[in-house]
Amino acid sequence: MHTSESSRVSEGKGVGLGLALVSALAFGGSGVAAKPLIEAGLDPLHVVWLRVTGAALVMLPLAVRHRALLRSRPALLAGFGLLGVAGVQAFYFASISRIPVGVALLVEYLAPALVLGWVRFVQRRPVTRAAALGVVLAVGGLACVVEVWSGLSFDALGLLLALGAACCQVGYFVLSDQGSDSGEVPDPLGVIAYGLLVGTAVLTVVARPWTMDFSVLAQRADMNGTPVAAGLLLGWIVLIATVLAYVTGVVSVRRLSPAIAGVVACLEAVVATVLAWVLLGEHLSAPQIVGGAVVLLGAFIAQSSTPAKGSVEPVATGGAESRLSARENAA
Repeated sequence: MHTSESSRVSEGKGVGLGLALVSALAFGGSGVAAKPLIEAGLDPLHVVWLRVTGAALVMLPLAVRHRALLRSRPALLAGFGLLGVAGVQAFYFASISRIPVGVALLVEYLAPALVLGWVRFVQRRPVTRAAALGVVLAVGGLACVVEVWSGLSFDALGLLLALGAACCQVGYFVLSDQGSDSGEVPDPLGVIAYGLLVGTAVLTVVARPWTMDFSVLAQRADMNGTPVAAGLLLGWIVLIATVLAYVTGVVSVRRLSPAIAGVVACLEAVVATVLAWVLLGEHLSAPQIVGGAVVLLGAFIAQSSTPAKGSVEPVATGGAESRLSARENAA
């Protein structure tokens, strides 16, 4: 009996690891698919609106199923929609219109370090030496990525926009942490579904999609010299890089610990950088590659060292597209 149970647990973790890898791969392809659409003439905000609205429609049945969340967790849903969906993605897509995809995503990975800054200086809670080391590594690695010795080799506004995405992740992390001591953790799929609906409402006002040139979607976009149907790229962004990425991410966290899932999620930056290199021709130098690895290492140390209230972890944390997290026993 014990051997059989251990076998099931091991098999469950294996499946969870596979799903986490699928999620990281799916999330990593969002920027590579979005950038050709932006370069074809779509405003970054319009691409974000198309992505969020399309995913919200696909996830609508889950919103209906978990409609009780509207009464029990309205602040959490609003925070996820405003920060985790609309804020993160709007800033990220705006940043990749000015700087390489891999660089933008690596800047976002400062979020765990920024969370520790909030914990230490705003909440006045102590942090471990390991956490401080993670922050130092993340900042030092980022200095290599942006090549500070060259006076910043990338567009300053693009870097600030990527930093804005990281700050939105921090905002949602803090909001989730505030509600983590209230009892039962809500179903993450329900939070995602309503977050996408809230994000759609906010982005509709901000992006004004009625001014969009929809004819671009019927044309072909250039991907480093290769013409690709714009509709195909949009379909990838909505179905693979959003819906599939979120769902597999949630299911994987339920089978793995959040810490392990967080390590796998760091592969997103690697995947995005490699895809941008191969498909978009966005090459990074050797120091930047080394710096990127240091950023991810620092982000992981900082994330794993972030103190939690009680035994409950946030329902959702950052990542380029607001990675989902839950208690190990949430399943």
